[in-house]
Amino acid sequence: MVGLILSVGILAILSGGLLVAALRVRLWAKGRPANIDWWTGIAALPRRYLVDVHDVVARTPLNARFHMFAAGGFLLSLPLLLLTGIPGFSSPWLWSLAALSFIAAILGALLDIYRRAVLRPGELSRGGFARFPFLILIYALAMLIIASVHVLGGRLPFEALAPLIAVGLGAAALLIFGLGRGPLRHAFAGAVHLVVHPRPARFAPAPAERRGIASGLEPLDLDQPKLGVETPSDFAWNRLVGFDACVQCGRCESVCPAHDAGLPLNPKALVQDLVRSLDAQSPDYFGTPHTGIASSRPGRPDQRVIGEGATLHPDTLWACTTCRACVEACPMMIEHVDAIVDLRRFQTLDKGATPGKGPELLEELQATDNTRGLAAVRRVDWASDLSLKVLDESNACDILLWLGDAAFEMRGQRTLRALVHLLDKAGLDIAILGEAEKDCGDQARRLGDEAGFQRLAHDNIELLENRRFGKIVTADPHALHVLRNEYPAFGGHYEVVHHTALLLELVEDGRLQLPDLEGEQVTYHDPCYLGRYNGEYAAPRKLLEIAGAQLVEMERSGPRSHCCGGGGGAPVTDISGEARIPDRRMQQAVATGAGCVAVACPGCTQMLEGTAQPRPTVLDIAELLSGAKP
Repeated sequence: MVGLILSVGILAILSGGLLVAALRVRLWAKGRPANIDWWTGIAALPRRYLVDVHDVVARTPLNARFHMFAAGGFLLSLPLLLLTGIPGFSSPWLWSLAALSFIAAILGALLDIYRRAVLRPGELSRGGFARFPFLILIYALAMLIIASVHVLGGRLPFEALAPLIAVGLGAAALLIFGLGRGPLRHAFAGAVHLVVHPRPARFAPAPAERRGIASGLEPLDLDQPKLGVETPSDFAWNRLVGFDACVQCGRCESVCPAHDAGLPLNPKALVQDLVRSLDAQSPDYFGTPHTGIASSRPGRPDQRVIGEGATLHPDTLWACTTCRACVEACPMMIEHVDAIVDLRRFQTLDKGATPGKGPELLEELQATDNTRGLAAVRRVDWASDLSLKVLDESNACDILLWLGDAAFEMRGQRTLRALVHLLDKAGLDIAILGEAEKDCGDQARRLGDEAGFQRLAHDNIELLENRRFGKIVTADPHALHVLRNEYPAFGGHYEVVHHTALLLELVEDGRLQLPDLEGEQVTYHDPCYLGRYNGEYAAPRKLLEIAGAQLVEMERSGPRSHCCGGGGGAPVTDISGEARIPDRRMQQAVATGAGCVAVACPGCTQMLEGTAQPRPTVLDIAELLSGAKP
């Protein structure tokens, strides 16, 4: 009798949950169409969940344990309760299995309550998520008592168990009906998100340090009537699913350099604002808001996301450095940066609303094909005494050195001269494009000027198609990323390597001898576009270690490295906060006690050298290895 009631009750609750979920699906359907490989996504779901998601969750062991026990126990208990109402299935053994699932759920709920009530990490949201472990606890306790009675062969009258049945089923109903707007929305949306993820390449089998680095932006069809995202319905529908997958754990918030420096951006609140922009009935957000700028009233699918009276303030959009720290930290694999760039595209291409000196930079790119607004010949002024071969249609080379816009700056020129010295020393056949090289388009694309980026991409690809070379080497991780990961979408397929990877190869082959850095304390700053975007963490460190330097890691290094503040056009949009991002990073470097910060990006060099003295010396890896003194 009890098993039948529980079985029917759970079946009714699950049916209601399906209806709630269907209403959520109707909201997602308001987004633009998306090309989905359904069968591949469904087949890959177990691995994506059990490997990719849990690799991130397990970085905080307590979270992994409570998640495993609470979610696993609750989900396992539902089919077991359904079976208790089928004649011939209800037995002490079945009730024993159900009891174990309830015990697991209780343990998981208690661990989560401990985390929220005792540890109280500041990035956690309250509201519905704070009620979640208590609902699990109430459900599991009530059902455990019922299961224990059946395991022990007790024959309590139905009237004695009725209150427990009502309480247990009531808690289960609150949990299951949360598939729409409650805490379990993230579980339902998260599973769908993993199946229809807009970047399935993120889940390709790879070493742990390279997993998830598929990060090239999706090209924008410039023939569309609307360019970029103005309203929630302008997002592809599978991106709307991704926003709903957010569990509000706050990991993105805790690693965001803009949020850390008090800029008006909190990636967790941003995602929740995007959820509320789609669904005006979504519960209020109870987490940490955007610093200094509160989002306004929720919207609807056809209402603009950015602007006065809309869901998001424009400063929130432009405070992002596109460093992908939030993306790397997210256990649900949400693509915050892609959403930001899509929103920027509309602001730049349709409204011309790029802030700060952004419009000036984009105008310089249009007029001169570089961000400095200088004549093309000025790109090679620094190399007039080096006799560098210029690659044209009449010759060839093994190594094509992509200079980037660092060649226009004295600081970047020092790095390039050091690199050329090392490559010459190793006897390599190198050449440059000279004044024919144009900007790769990185800043244009991150600032939302997709049209400007595509123009530069097509011009550079056409140029490279008429040149003969082995591989491209660059000291600029932004150029590395664009040439390696974003030009292929336009037909440009090249072998592109970072200068530290090439230098390590030369050292290991015995073709390059390094100076003796024995006894020098050096800390290494991971550039975002080299590390999180391209998975290169080892080569710079190995070079320093081979040279004998004592490497002292900063508090945040490797995949968790703190941005220098120079990406995504942030230096030109110039959104102010309580502090400067490079100052925050330099504080972490000073804390190591090292006398030198080694870098591998001209942008990082410039940002970190712009911090206040006293501070460690800032040198590119190439400068250190060519004999510059720390």
